[in-house]
Amino acid sequence: MYSYFNGTIDNVNTDSIVIDVGGIGYLIHVPNPFSYEIGKNYKVYVYNHIREDEYSLYGFKNADEKELFMKLINVKGMGPKVASGIFATGSINGIVDAINKENILYLTKFPKIGEKLARQIILDLKGKVTSDLQVEEDNSMDELISVLENLGYKTNEIKKIIPNIDTSKTLEEQVKDALKLLLK
Repeated sequence: MYSYFNGTIDNVNTDSIVIDVGGIGYLIHVPNPFSYEIGKNYKVYVYNHIREDEYSLYGFKNADEKELFMKLINVKGMGPKVASGIFATGSINGIVDAINKENILYLTKFPKIGEKLARQIILDLKGKVTSDLQVEEDNSMDELISVLENLGYKTNEIKKIIPNIDTSKTLEEQVKDALKLLLK
């Protein structure tokens, strides 16, 4: 079993990355592959999904995301693909908050999660996921994405340019830089 890989990103696909670790390329399914830059070094925490007909790796940028993912896949009716999809569009803080406050509407906004599965998630995890799972996140990217979506840009267009945005700049400067990249 693997816990994490520390290596260089060799390839970024629509739902996965390839990380080169000592000359071996590992294909890892990740929630937001376009947040990784080719050629940069990353530590990716992984979950090994092994079944009779499948061996897959699911990756996360930090151990807290992986821990929440592990709790989610233990929910009846929740597989790793669906659980990974939650992280693609939701923040860890929002997910934990929605579970503990029984916010079914928030949970049903994720792909392949209907009301029945949302209720099961709440039933199984309410009170079991707490703030100690929460991590500090870069909310400026969430704000930037929201601003660009409100300007009419599609999420897939936005995700392609996000790795090229300097997060140390103000939101206004980030929006200007993003618009320049989107208009190319």
